[in-house]
Amino acid sequence: MTDSHAHLDGCEEPAEELVVRARAAGVSRIISVGSGLKSCRETLAIANGHEGVFAALGIHPHQAAEADATALDELRDLLGDERAVAVGETGLDFYRDYAPHDRQLDLFERQLDLAADLSKAVVVHTRAASAETAAALTRFPGTVVLHCFSSPELLPIALERGYYVSFAGNVTYPKAEELREAARAVARERLLAETDSPYLAPQPRRGRPNEPANVMHTVTALAETRGDDAAELAAQLDANATTAFALG
Repeated sequence: MTDSHAHLDGCEEPAEELVVRARAAGVSRIISVGSGLKSCRETLAIANGHEGVFAALGIHPHQAAEADATALDELRDLLGDERAVAVGETGLDFYRDYAPHDRQLDLFERQLDLAADLSKAVVVHTRAASAETAAALTRFPGTVVLHCFSSPELLPIALERGYYVSFAGNVTYPKAEELREAARAVARERLLAETDSPYLAPQPRRGRPNEPANVMHTVTALAETRGDDAAELAAQLDANATTAFALG
């Protein structure tokens, strides 16, 4: 099984311990995500130090007004590492509004261009900006992963365009029926599961820091809501991650 999105550099416990526990739980691969250049450097070091850990590197929309947003040349250099498999997370967040919308959109578009130029997948964060996100993505010809899917209004576009849709621990929450409905609609070949560690621990671990081992709880919940066998779904999700991030 692959945890398709975790922030190992943002967890309190050392990556070494988290990776060991993940493997014991049946999680053999982790896509560790950097947000900002310092985080990207740390994430890449973690990926290079642990078998089965790969890196997605990007500048988060919250950081669109910061100095990192003007340093995409350095991001490009980091993405040249063989362990770097995607650009992101990048995207638009008009809910928190930590950066002006025009700066976020400019940064998002420049990272989409970077991903296209490097032939890498793009990992997309979107919140309260579904229409703008969908419009920006029309220009991107490559693989799109909608991280921590929580925008049901984007689902028809995701299905039509063949995006990968990744569900985090919040799909297990009792009141998240709208997310579970979305999970039932996504084709098996376009479904991913993630933890977004250390955030969004699934219901059995809710209230505690999240970690990659916990993605198995999300897989179980997805299998139950879809009427799938959990082991078969885990194998499919792992295969999907291989394709989405070109891990072969």
